[in-house]
Amino acid sequence: QVSRGGMNTVLKANGRALLIIDVQNDFCPPTGSLKVEDGDAVVPLVNKLRKDVKWDLICLSQDWHPSNHCSFVTNNEGAKIFTEHKLSSGNMQMMWPPHCIQDSKGSEFHKELIVEKSDKIVRKGTHQNVDSYSAFFDNDHKTSTEMANILKKNNIGTVYIAGLAFDYCVGFTALDAVAEKLKTTVIYDACRSVAKETAVEMKKKLQDGGIDLKTTQQVLRELAST
Repeated sequence: QVSRGGMNTVLKANGRALLIIDVQNDFCPPTGSLKVEDGDAVVPLVNKLRKDVKWDLICLSQDWHPSNHCSFVTNNEGAKIFTEHKLSSGNMQMMWPPHCIQDSKGSEFHKELIVEKSDKIVRKGTHQNVDSYSAFFDNDHKTSTEMANILKKNNIGTVYIAGLAFDYCVGFTALDAVAEKLKTTVIYDACRSVAKETAVEMKKKLQDGGIDLKTTQQVLRELAST
């Protein structure tokens, strides 16, 4: 739909996109260095969603860390894994095992995940001194990825989000999507979480933020014929 006002032509952002978050080897069992329990179970659901629904755009995010990344416990003397550690910048950072190092096998998408040439790939976590859970911004919100611009260029107004992990990268991507004025749905059964406690916390944040939580079957029923 095109609305005209004066000399300006504005294309209404009414397209819909599927955002597939971090379905990478290092987040998947059995061998991932930061494997999410049952993480590979999202792959067939994501593949079905992309095949059975007509999407205007499909974007995949990819954690893409340098080997000296600040979130790696091995790069922070005295830090303990899976606990927060104060960085030299003064920021608190969760300590993770090394994962998704650029150009490593662990950073590659799961071998059974369908990826097409027409898909857009957004890499995140590329800066040494700041982590990036969201596919839109680094955690300090000072640096953005290409995601928002890609969606705007393709006139996307609605996003459906699935992948890994619900309580971190999926959730923070959804919160930033709403902040970008996108109608946002998280397909929660096509996600898995790092921990039950953080999953409960993230679910509340998403609900408080007005984000829809739906199952794969609900989304397929709503969109498969449209």
